[in-house]
Amino acid sequence: MKPDARLWIATTAAAAAVGLLSAYLVLAGRVARGSFDTFDRGVLLALRNADDVSDPIGPRWVEEVMRDCTAMGGMTICVLLSASVVIMLLLSGRSALAGYVGVVIVSGVALCMFLKASYDRPRPQLAPHGSHVYTKSFPSGHTMTAATVYLTLGAMLARVQRGRYAKLFILAVAVGVTLLVGLSRVYLAVHWPTDVIAGWLLGAGWALLAWCAAALLTRRLEHSTSPQSRRLANQLSDSDR
Repeated sequence: MKPDARLWIATTAAAAAVGLLSAYLVLAGRVARGSFDTFDRGVLLALRNADDVSDPIGPRWVEEVMRDCTAMGGMTICVLLSASVVIMLLLSGRSALAGYVGVVIVSGVALCMFLKASYDRPRPQLAPHGSHVYTKSFPSGHTMTAATVYLTLGAMLARVQRGRYAKLFILAVAVGVTLLVGLSRVYLAVHWPTDVIAGWLLGAGWALLAWCAAALLTRRLEHSTSPQSRRLANQLSDSDR
């Protein structure tokens, strides 16, 4: 990819990241004032049997599928997947890229835990939870973790693909998994819809912001005369493929 094109894409992505994170701040403020209470309750109850709120709509297998989907945003799966990718990158000699992936994901999860603790929003109690919960509600930790992990790994994998359709497919899968995790949290009544929307905004914004930082750092390293800097630039970009 030409340097000018890479800079334009990074600038556009940075603007999108700022927009997503700004939208989160607006949403957080509105949620704190109770602006979406009616919306949250309405959506949650719409996914429940009118005669028995403990029973989600749809056949039993749908509930089981949703539990499987929610597990993809759980800490166990995301840690195992992220650690496997980091180890693979280290073994292939791409330590800079391994460090990038590790820092983005760990910092994203830490940010989510901090926000959940500081916001202190109670979980929904309108229906029995379809999954065990251990933390507060806002933002959705599963959703933000899924967005951070899958979008970061998806973007990294898409960069090394030459075909446009292959890139689009990888990104579509990453986005699809992120959406499914969020939807499953609402279906299982463990999160309010606005918790999930906040998780999507934060996770996508964080992943985009990190990608922009890596792209701008790569551009600076490419203009360096130091051989070590150029090697780092090659590890962070797709220019050596």
